[in-house]
Amino acid sequence: MSFLKDVVAGLRASPRRISSKYFYDAAGSELFEQICDLDEYYVTRTELAVLKKSGPDIAKAMGPDTVIVEFGSGSAVKTEILFSHLESPKAWVPVDISDSALEASEVRMNALFPDLKVSPVHADFTTAFELPKIAGGRLFVFYPGSTLGNFGPAEVSRFLGRVREMVGADGGMLIGVDLKKSPATLHQAYNDSKGVTAAFNKNVLKRMVSELGAKVDIDAFEHYAFFNPGEGRIEMHLVASKPTRIEIENQAFEFAAGESILTEFSYKYARNQFEDVARASGFCVDQYWTDERSHFGVWLLT
Repeated sequence: MSFLKDVVAGLRASPRRISSKYFYDAAGSELFEQICDLDEYYVTRTELAVLKKSGPDIAKAMGPDTVIVEFGSGSAVKTEILFSHLESPKAWVPVDISDSALEASEVRMNALFPDLKVSPVHADFTTAFELPKIAGGRLFVFYPGSTLGNFGPAEVSRFLGRVREMVGADGGMLIGVDLKKSPATLHQAYNDSKGVTAAFNKNVLKRMVSELGAKVDIDAFEHYAFFNPGEGRIEMHLVASKPTRIEIENQAFEFAAGESILTEFSYKYARNQFEDVARASGFCVDQYWTDERSHFGVWLLT
């Protein structure tokens, strides 16, 4: 079981870490949807605004008869905006690690676009997976939400390279990326006043208890997020507020007060920085759209 294997390996590592992809069971997906509605969390509403404003231009650039493979479909709100502008799209292939999110997005899109061919894939899109065979025009990967920031620099290059191979010579990628901005704005986005992000962070501990049989004093860990300017990224940790231990797979992992588990990092990019990475991965930068404050960028790569 990859969850168990990854958790044990992460707790053995130095520094200790657990992949952010394990936030997303049904409860985690619901908490993330709540985060997207928070006043402090500018990311989702800013990207939505860019997609709404620039939707006609995006659709024109992508052309008709497209097959859209979406990574991390979530609630499909952004998907709806994109498809409302696309000309005669052939199919939508949502790829998600969360069964509940995949089912919800499929129901939503079937209701909104009854003539659209929907072929969901339950998979971890950060690893190799098989696409269904669908006849159509150009293949595009749609990757909104700036979750590209969860990859380290070397991982980004490998990931974009795999996408480049997936879409082929005639295909492309529509991707949303969070841009560098005031550290204060970033800090507020990941430390909301309602504690939703904290609950989202600690959900991985709840999953370890319920799914892996781990023994964890969840209340002994606190959410901690900060902007690391040297690395250009937000870091999210679970910090032990007192001496505690995690027992799992007949192993015990001791934590002194102040020791932490890194659960997520989110790199923020300058425009030229991301475009350099995309070109190095084999893409051409076709078009770029952003909001009035240049807080969030959407790129069409071909």
